[in-house]
Amino acid sequence: MHHAPDLFATLQQIVRRAMAVAPRSPRGGLLLCEGPRLVYRALEGFDSPSRQGVSLPADAGPAVADREHAPRAPSAAPEAARGMCVVSAHGWYGAHLPPAVAPGSAAPAGAGVLVAPIHLRGAPVGYLALEQATLEPPSDERRAIIEVFLEAAGAALERNRLYDEKARSAQEIRLLEQVLSVVGTTIRPHNLIETLAQGIKSVQIDPQWSSVELWLIEEASRDADAAPAAGRALEARVYRAPLATPTTYFHSLRDGAVDAARSLGIAVDFRVGPGDGEGCQREILDEGIRRGVDGIIIAPGAPEAAEEAFRRAAEAGIPVIVVDTPPVPGSRAPLYIGTDNVAAGRLAGEMMRRLLPDGGVVAPQRPTSHAINTRERVEGFCAALQGSNITVLPPDEDCGYDQVRATEHARRALGERPDLAGAFGVAGVNGPAWGLASRELGRGGDLKIVGFDLADATVALLRRGMIHATIVQREYDMGFRAAEIIHRMIDHGVEPTLAELPASRILHTGVDCVTLEHTPWSTTLSDHLALDTARRVASRRVDRAPAGARPVEVLLIGVSAREEAVVEERVSLSPRSLLARVIDADRPLVIDPAGHDGPEDAALSRGHAGARTLVGLPLRARSSVVGAIVLSSQRGGACAGEDLCFLERVAGTVAVAIENARLFGRISERTDALERANRQQESMLRTINELSSPVVPIADGILVMPVVGTMDAQRSGRFIESLLREIDEHDARVVLIDVTGMAVMDAEAANQLVRAAQAAALLGAEAVLVGVAGSAARMMVAEGVDVGAMTTHVDLARGVRYALAKTGGRIVYRG
Repeated sequence: MHHAPDLFATLQQIVRRAMAVAPRSPRGGLLLCEGPRLVYRALEGFDSPSRQGVSLPADAGPAVADREHAPRAPSAAPEAARGMCVVSAHGWYGAHLPPAVAPGSAAPAGAGVLVAPIHLRGAPVGYLALEQATLEPPSDERRAIIEVFLEAAGAALERNRLYDEKARSAQEIRLLEQVLSVVGTTIRPHNLIETLAQGIKSVQIDPQWSSVELWLIEEASRDADAAPAAGRALEARVYRAPLATPTTYFHSLRDGAVDAARSLGIAVDFRVGPGDGEGCQREILDEGIRRGVDGIIIAPGAPEAAEEAFRRAAEAGIPVIVVDTPPVPGSRAPLYIGTDNVAAGRLAGEMMRRLLPDGGVVAPQRPTSHAINTRERVEGFCAALQGSNITVLPPDEDCGYDQVRATEHARRALGERPDLAGAFGVAGVNGPAWGLASRELGRGGDLKIVGFDLADATVALLRRGMIHATIVQREYDMGFRAAEIIHRMIDHGVEPTLAELPASRILHTGVDCVTLEHTPWSTTLSDHLALDTARRVASRRVDRAPAGARPVEVLLIGVSAREEAVVEERVSLSPRSLLARVIDADRPLVIDPAGHDGPEDAALSRGHAGARTLVGLPLRARSSVVGAIVLSSQRGGACAGEDLCFLERVAGTVAVAIENARLFGRISERTDALERANRQQESMLRTINELSSPVVPIADGILVMPVVGTMDAQRSGRFIESLLREIDEHDARVVLIDVTGMAVMDAEAANQLVRAAQAAALLGAEAVLVGVAGSAARMMVAEGVDVGAMTTHVDLARGVRYALAKTGGRIVYRG
């Protein structure tokens, strides 16, 4: 038996062994139930594409219901659901494999097909079909042997299903964690809908969701008077995810950098751009250098072209760290953090050797010939296969990072080289390209595929057995470590930081070989997802940078293809519309939109052309509905009970996250308003303090300091400080302290004024107290306040005359 990562090979070997049971079968196949249809997972004895270039369909047609025994059975042999049976070969092939009844390949007249069910958990999940010369039922001996093979196939499928269920659960947990992480303390609808679309499609691969939308009700229309039942329209914003799944690799790298930045006082400005052309990375680099960012982290799409910018950044004192793709030799970028791509390619080659023990022809595909990292991966892949009986073709390239183009390239390669036994997807888009093309051409599982990275399409194809293994980089760790180290470079200098790192100036973050099932050489998909989620959660530390620290801006630049953008629009929901009814009823709605195409649903119909299943899920947070998630599929009955339960869990998490983010936003707005009010109050108090004790020079050597309001200990300090500063600046000999405007003159205030006079005397100036009221004088006597030799006058006019006499001045009246 083959090892677990290749379910197809296991089932194919079971078919071969079953065909060898006497009397031998000339042809055989194994069909599995997938939803309402049957698909071939192994065919032997036919003109297979690997030998004759004849493309046999994987789709074996619809399964019919056998209400008594099983919900799904072959249409040409419904009785097979109840046990082993023999049917006409011509009828069987006509229904489930039409190419087999074409001239030159049809079964002899009177031939039959032995059809036997493969049971899993008490129900048929697939069928073994063995051609035989007659319609006679099998002997007891042959029946017993075939039953053994059926049990082996059931065990292989059971093991595969268990690992798939574990992977699905791990993906669900990961999706819920990502939703909470994306929303955080603010609502980012564009990021949120992309995360939802990617996560839901990778968890639920059977419904084949063609559209995923997020509907958020405008908060102004969420009051009771605006409810749909009241006959008024709701205003909502719709965010529609792109049809093509965007690349998640650099979003994961960004997450690592942002999580590290939270505790370091770093603001991460994440940008993406192609290696060249409009909006390319060089333009982003130039703009960052011009505005003087503190540091740059970049995954260069074209390392050679980036060197000039690296030089200018170094001259400007801006440290640069390169991630993902190594810089050119002698680069001005002082550090590379990322994958050892040669070693990763070797790991991919070693896995291919295990998948093709008998050898064969293998084709690599990479997005471009310019990227150093993909060149090194192919180099390592070829090195691992040296000395084997595997032939590696020159890499197919220049499809870019475009999934559609990459799939077209793969489809063409499979058509031109029907002898291809294996394929290596050198970058994130290439593994899914091979998997999708092989499935379309009926070679799903037969073509041995090793991919790279773990995009959502890769996850789905791993679970379907179309991709057998993938080499997964640790891009989150790249971003996390890069943010930590660049912060150290900014704080302590580039050279001191580099002195603590390896002399090679290279930090390898490692890779993992991931398969759906366990092998001695790989990590299961479920374990990888669970560990990755746990590591991310643990990395989100709660400590923060010290208050008042200068914010540090780091520019993070990734590589992007020309991806579709999220579509956003503002709509009014009629109370009669389907979505309004979902919100009003506060429960999920699953319908076939063909029967609900009224004009009131125009807003809901956009983006769902040809849909046969439409699902609306209300987002309820506390006492209100904040919006809905809307999904559509072109498959009828695509949302089963288990699917709906999962979607309701996702909707619940999204609703809570959105409501918490909105609540945090309202609190932040109120906090900002209070802070603005406090700042305004502090400014007014400073103004009042300045105005309450102004210093007015009225003549040479004479100052007047009116005291307005109250005199407490805090104000006393400021008063004395201002008094001494003005005496020194104006070389004053007499200071008239006018207390006419004081609100209260108590013993404490009087003592503060006495201390001010004593301080003035130390600088050679005399403090004269003027404007003391009779009540204040009585209080001072009663409290025993000792004004010492301090001169006092009843009003400011007399005080001025006294001061002029002391300084030799006089008042001159002019008529």
